[in-house]
Amino acid sequence: MAQRGRRTTLKERIEIGERWEAGQTDSEIATAMGISVWTVRKWRRKYQRDGRSGLGSRMGRPATGALGQFPLELRDAVYEMREANPGWGPLTILTELGEDEHFKHLKLPSRSRVAAYLNEKEFTRKYERHSQLPQPRARTPQRAHEEWEMDAKGVIRLPPLGCVSIINISDLFSRLKVDSFPCLNSSHPSTLDYQLVLRRAFMRYGLPERISLDRDSVFIDNTCASPYPTTLHLWLIALGIEVRFIEKPPPQEHSVIERSHQTVTHQAVTGQVFADGLALQHHLSDRLDFLNQRFPSRSLGGQPPLQAYPEAQHSGRPYRPEWEKASLDMQRVYAYLAQGRWFRRTSSPGQFSLGAHRYGVGNNLGDQTLEITFDPQSCKLNCLSEDGRQEIRLPARGLTESDLMGELGPLVALPAYQLALPFSPSTWREMMLCTALTGTTL
Repeated sequence: MAQRGRRTTLKERIEIGERWEAGQTDSEIATAMGISVWTVRKWRRKYQRDGRSGLGSRMGRPATGALGQFPLELRDAVYEMREANPGWGPLTILTELGEDEHFKHLKLPSRSRVAAYLNEKEFTRKYERHSQLPQPRARTPQRAHEEWEMDAKGVIRLPPLGCVSIINISDLFSRLKVDSFPCLNSSHPSTLDYQLVLRRAFMRYGLPERISLDRDSVFIDNTCASPYPTTLHLWLIALGIEVRFIEKPPPQEHSVIERSHQTVTHQAVTGQVFADGLALQHHLSDRLDFLNQRFPSRSLGGQPPLQAYPEAQHSGRPYRPEWEKASLDMQRVYAYLAQGRWFRRTSSPGQFSLGAHRYGVGNNLGDQTLEITFDPQSCKLNCLSEDGRQEIRLPARGLTESDLMGELGPLVALPAYQLALPFSPSTWREMMLCTALTGTTL
């Protein structure tokens, strides 16, 4: 039986190498020499890699670290297990050790000590730290247009139009159906789609105080532990509109917009056939007028929204696309970003992504996690190295009025605009946007 917890001699290590050269397996060597297979494997690999020079004893102070108080043989076994089985965690390794004849009678380390050892040996994945975007607290609105809920209904198949996703906006206080917009040939509306429907809503009802959104990828970077605000998010902030992300799934939150999806679908889509997107949009607009002005709502005591709350006709904050660039206050954006903190893992060449942009900090800061903050005075990103000793300042990208305005910027500068046929999804958006501008030619 193999002796537990003892160090091997140089003679034994050389014998391991010689037996391996003679064709014996690790298990055969372990049985013949009375040594654990983990020890044999360790020294066989050293001999295989470095030859006789790799078999020397490690001199110096006693071992320290997460498993420094445990026998070398046990530490080697943990190392070998994880190296051979990258998917094994601390609990699996401890279970295997407890069932191994060489270790089952030894006192084993705790799960946390094994986890610390794996981290010490860089076997564990390095996770990015978490941080949340600053946002206003949830509160019950007390007036019309204090908070809108916005969301896209799941894909509807409408022959001959194909796949259509309808974006709906509802006012949380008055239950006003603010707007409905069909995104043609789309299963996942884009930032430009949401900007379009919001601009239509702003023109008719004015700017709201706040908009609540779910955590879809178009609204928030839901793949990252410390999300950076999206272009849509920053655009709304620049317009003076607060953005709040729901924290609970519907119907605990966003119940109003979920009911609006059903109501709009039943009222305007179910059983209907539309020749083109314009016909669908006109029908949606007609039915929304019906729901807002004439249809009795049970939640409002049998009154339509605009009858129950006539003040919902307009928020009192006017908007026109021609005014948008002048209305964007970038200082609001800078002040918001100054509250944030982001953590990004760099690649080997020292690159990382923030928002939709790629940045580089150099090879010397590769393969580490940077702490990133925003300086509102210089409009630069402060990138702090993992050890806190180096800081690199990079100009922040995507923070101009034109960046936030998207496709509206070029259109408002033109006295007339000719759309090309046939209509593509982007052309459809431009056509709907151009109807609000003067001098449009179709």
